[in-house]
Amino acid sequence: MIIEIEGLTKNYALGETVVKALDDVTMGIAEGEMVAIMGPSGSGKSTLMHILGCLDTPDSGLYRLAGENVAGLSRDRLAEIRNLRIGFVFQTFNLLPRLSALENVELPLLYARRQDAKERAAAALQTVGLEDRMRHEPNQLSGGQRQRVAIARAIVNDPAMILADEPTGNLDSKTGEEIMELFGSLHREGRTIVVVTHEANVAERCERAVHIRDGRITDA
Repeated sequence: MIIEIEGLTKNYALGETVVKALDDVTMGIAEGEMVAIMGPSGSGKSTLMHILGCLDTPDSGLYRLAGENVAGLSRDRLAEIRNLRIGFVFQTFNLLPRLSALENVELPLLYARRQDAKERAAAALQTVGLEDRMRHEPNQLSGGQRQRVAIARAIVNDPAMILADEPTGNLDSKTGEEIMELFGSLHREGRTIVVVTHEANVAERCERAVHIRDGRITDA
């Protein structure tokens, strides 16, 4: 298992009320799987995504990523794990507007102080079919092309897991299909991909879906 979660809980205080965002969540994802996490607004899927991505920590429980229990690590160590082990793809692309596609993809490598950053970034852009758009800035690219740049940035460090948060949410249906085809291709290469979505047609592209409601896994 690349992801092992046992008894995960996360609470938030809203005034005098305590909201259980995650309530005794236990689940696992095998290396090389492509899994969708689904749930309505307020279900806890965003909280689960943040914990899976080491962007937040649980109040209690175990989260083991690639064999390491990351549930109680320091912020610095979590930042290191995010950069080296997790590739993020967001609904809003999160590209820096004044940087070229190549420079955006290079960023994780520069943080990791890789000497071959430019070569690896160029190879990642070629993987997603954008070798002819490397020098373009985000405002010179279509929405689908920007999401491809974001995917190239996510895979450039060869992470243990790609975590995609509503990756087709800002795209038209045809472009969204193309992006899911790209994820499918990356998955067939052996990559572990977790897609957080509320769209049934996106979840259908995954091997299985984990459903969450009221902070609990209802179907895995």
